[in-house]
Amino acid sequence: MPTKIEKDAYTGSDTTGHEWDGIRELNTPLPKWWVYTFYATILWAIGLFILYPAIPGLFSHSKGVLGWTTRDQVAEQMTAAQAAQAGFLDRINQASLEEIVGDNELFTVAQVGGKAAFADNCAPCHAPGGAGRPAFPVLADDDWLWGGTLPEISHTISFGVRADNDESRFSEMPAYDGVFSGQETADLAQYVLSLSRPGADLAAVERAAPLFEDNCVACHEVGGQGNRELGAPRLSDQIWLYADEESAIVSQINQPRHGKMPAWGERLNEATIKMLAVYVHSLGGGE
Repeated sequence: MPTKIEKDAYTGSDTTGHEWDGIRELNTPLPKWWVYTFYATILWAIGLFILYPAIPGLFSHSKGVLGWTTRDQVAEQMTAAQAAQAGFLDRINQASLEEIVGDNELFTVAQVGGKAAFADNCAPCHAPGGAGRPAFPVLADDDWLWGGTLPEISHTISFGVRADNDESRFSEMPAYDGVFSGQETADLAQYVLSLSRPGADLAAVERAAPLFEDNCVACHEVGGQGNRELGAPRLSDQIWLYADEESAIVSQINQPRHGKMPAWGERLNEATIKMLAVYVHSLGGGE
């Protein structure tokens, strides 16, 4: 509560006239150097407001007396970086994929550039390092729908999968919903599971064998080895695009899902496509 201003007996300082539970507040001014520094920062801030863009508006912002922005600085840095890269990019444009991999200097440049391009364009689906996500394939293993050589990877990147491009990779599994009975579909799921792991229902596997031969071998090959020319996945390993549960396999037989990948050749330049192909090839599963 307010009290009269008086001298504090212990410090000799004036009080402010405020007291709480017998504790009186001292009137201790800030050091002059601190006050002057604070005023200087205010003046400095006003100067920055005047010299540089600072005040936002509905459609733009204050331009500042100097007319300088970080955008201009970034543009200058990008121009300088592009000039420095131009020699390497020209060499990558002129070299084949095999020549790039065989040249340590170009290979290093392609690795760095490919990693950056992958992070910008591919990682949202395939995850950093090609680790894959649900319904998006892993690129760091040795399981390939369309092949894992440098030219095959480059073709897939350039023209995409099921994209609106005449050169795009394309495959389509028919929907067997209504073609097989529920029991036949469940038997087929057990047959597919038996190709890569023990523990399947042997009676169901035996019943499904002729169904698989008549309807699935044409694409997935005998024993579910897969067919890269058709983009038919291998069923005899334990690498799954969607899931390895019976219910997921039944769903894929009845109403198959078909992923789609853009034709990156329509968006990225040739050098970037080559660097991406080299980078993906080097992730661990390239052939």
